[in-house]
Amino acid sequence: MTRSSIKIMGNLPFRESVCFNDVLLVPQMSSIISRADINITQSLYNHGPLNLPIISSPMDTVTETSMAIAMHQSGGLGIVHRYNSINEQSDMVTEVAEEGISVGVGAAIGVTGDFVERATTLRDAGANLLCLDVAHGHHVNVRYALEVLRKTLGDGIHIMAGNVATLEGFNDLADWGADSIRVGIGGGSICSTRIQTGHGVPTLQSIIDCSRTDRDASIIADGGIKTSGDAVKALAAGADFVMLGSMLSGTNETPGAYFRKDGRAYKKYRGMASKEAQMDWRGYLSSREGVSTLVELKGSVIQVLEDIESGIRSGFSYSGASSIEELQVKARFIKQTSNGSAESESHILHVK
Repeated sequence: MTRSSIKIMGNLPFRESVCFNDVLLVPQMSSIISRADINITQSLYNHGPLNLPIISSPMDTVTETSMAIAMHQSGGLGIVHRYNSINEQSDMVTEVAEEGISVGVGAAIGVTGDFVERATTLRDAGANLLCLDVAHGHHVNVRYALEVLRKTLGDGIHIMAGNVATLEGFNDLADWGADSIRVGIGGGSICSTRIQTGHGVPTLQSIIDCSRTDRDASIIADGGIKTSGDAVKALAAGADFVMLGSMLSGTNETPGAYFRKDGRAYKKYRGMASKEAQMDWRGYLSSREGVSTLVELKGSVIQVLEDIESGIRSGFSYSGASSIEELQVKARFIKQTSNGSAESESHILHVK
C-alpha cells in the first residue's frame, strides 16, 4: 500500500454536516390552543424531572450559588463549577441545598488528581448530580473516572460526563457508566478548539448522530445554542436537555461584580480554556482553546429564562407538538442556503 493510498483512505469518506444556522423546522398543522398546554418537562435518569429542559454551564462566569438557586426556581438545573478549592465548592453546594433544594443540586468535578475526594465531599454537602467536566470526554481518563466513581458512589447519584462529538463516543461513555452525556465539541461562543486544534463537529450534527444511540443515557446539547430557536432545533434533533452558557452570561446571578464602561454595565464571560481562566484557577497555561470577553448586563436570569421558555413553547406549537417526545417524532428539518439564513434574521436591522 502506497503512502498516497493511505492518505486518501485516511481522509475519506467526506460527509456534509449541519449546524443550527443551516436548517429550519417546517411549520406543520397544529391543534395547540395555548402554549401553556405544552409539556416541556423532561426526566433526568435517577435524578427526577425538570420542568424546564435547560441546564446552566459549569463555568466560573456562569454558575455559582445564585445561578444554581435561580435555575432551580425556574424549573431547570444549575451545575456549580469546579474551578476553586474543594471547600469553596462544597460551601456553595451546601448553600444551594440549604435553600431546601432536595433535587437539582449539581456540581462539576474533574477526572484526575483529587477528583474522588472532591466527588465524595460534594455528595456529602448535598450534591445529587456530579458532572465530569472535561473538554474531550472520549478519553481513557474519563473511562477510569467513571469506573472509580461508580464503585465509590454507587448508582444512587447521577453522573453526567462529556463532552463528545460522535455516536461512538456517546455509546462508550454510556457503557462506562454515565447517566447523561454532554454532546458538542468546539461550538461554544467563547471556545476556540476548532481553530486551535482543527477538531470538532457542528453541535447539531453531533446531536443528530448521537440520537441514533440505543443506550439509555440522556443527551445534553452543549455549545453553539444562541437563541431559543436553536434550543428547539436541538431538542427536535434528539437532545433531552440543552446546556447554556452565553445566553445566561451577563445576568445578575452570574459570578463577579459588574462594572461600567462608556455609560454601560458589563460582566465578564470567559471560556475555561482561555488563558485568563487557566492562569486564575491553576496558575499556568496549558492549551489555549477559549477566549475572554465582556457581556452587557442583562438583568435577572429568571426573566431571561422566561423569554427562552416562551420561545421554546412557541417553537413546539409551530410543529404541532405538545411534548419533547412528540416534537422529536414530528419534526421536519429542511436545509437553507446562506441567503435563506440571512432572510431568517430580522434583516431590516441590516438595511442601510
